[in-house]
Amino acid sequence: MADISTVWSPLIGAADWQQQGPLLASGNDLETAILISLFTDRIAGQADAIPDGTGDPRGWCCDDPTRPIGSRLWLLRRAKQTTETANRARDYIIEALQWLIDDGAVIKFDVRVQWIGPGQLGAWVVAHRADGTKAALQYDWAWKGMN
Repeated sequence: MADISTVWSPLIGAADWQQQGPLLASGNDLETAILISLFTDRIAGQADAIPDGTGDPRGWCCDDPTRPIGSRLWLLRRAKQTTETANRARDYIIEALQWLIDDGAVIKFDVRVQWIGPGQLGAWVVAHRADGTKAALQYDWAWKGMN
């Protein structure tokens, strides 16, 4: 059974389920899994500094501690526009997508990040499936507002 298709809307700056007439659309399973993996807040690690100073490690209340969902990209919200920040973003993306390799959904990811404007980090993710097909996704709008 296919998953409900989740898509990002740059107009509202959020993800939503896609409709197909009066029903929820299904399909795009890999793209949906990547979107949820990158833009759901993973719980912060013990050594992570919480950017808003609240000490709230976020995460999902039903996370399995051995396999947390999401990414730690949210920790970069107030980060400076440096090479180190871009490298951390790439590391967080790879960490968030690792479960798709572990589960056999893809055999590898190519991840590239770079600053594409003031306070705007772009990320390009290519997922390589076992059957030789690829899914290429671009997220250059997602990190607007970094310092």
